[in-house]
Amino acid sequence: IRSEDDIYYLQEDLGDSLLFNAIEKGRKTSVFGEEEKQLLRKTIRLLPAVQFAGADGMDFSYCYPQAEFNSRSILWDLNYFKYCFLKATDFQEDRLEDDFQKMADVLLRSSSATFMYRDFQSRNVMIKDNEPWLIDFQGGRKGPVYYDVASFLWQAKANYPDSLRQELLKEYIDALRKYQPVDEAYFYAQLRHFVLFRTMQVLGAY
Repeated sequence: IRSEDDIYYLQEDLGDSLLFNAIEKGRKTSVFGEEEKQLLRKTIRLLPAVQFAGADGMDFSYCYPQAEFNSRSILWDLNYFKYCFLKATDFQEDRLEDDFQKMADVLLRSSSATFMYRDFQSRNVMIKDNEPWLIDFQGGRKGPVYYDVASFLWQAKANYPDSLRQELLKEYIDALRKYQPVDEAYFYAQLRHFVLFRTMQVLGAY
């Protein structure tokens, strides 16, 4: 809650319950109960509002270290994959760099003036009164919607079965239609590239 002159604001303690912990049983067994699924549905349906309403009137120049998802930021992440994951293997660096540039071109063809959360995953969702609250926007910037969807649904330690991913994708697309028309065939085709990119990021980082 903030004052009209933006000088004062009140913060509320959301407690210490993470979505990651709330879905622990499902993560460990790959069998998600209805309560766990309901929390996941609520969470994924919040994402389009963050991406679209969150970008409304936002000055992206305040985003750090990059104002937008661009070729430089993509190649930075892919270099983590190259130097931290592939370093000990035998690969042809010139051909790999060609592939990296092709990947960057594909990812950037979906550029949009939406807010990219960047670290949208179950550890950055707090649960209070059975409702999800989103935290940790520190890496946010202007970027395409696909990245956050891939980040959330393909979080390795969340252990979502493919059937649940597909169910949650439908929930997201349904919520997304409030903000823009959706060509589902194109959406799924483009999402595949972001899933690959996000997986390579994680392999490079960990």
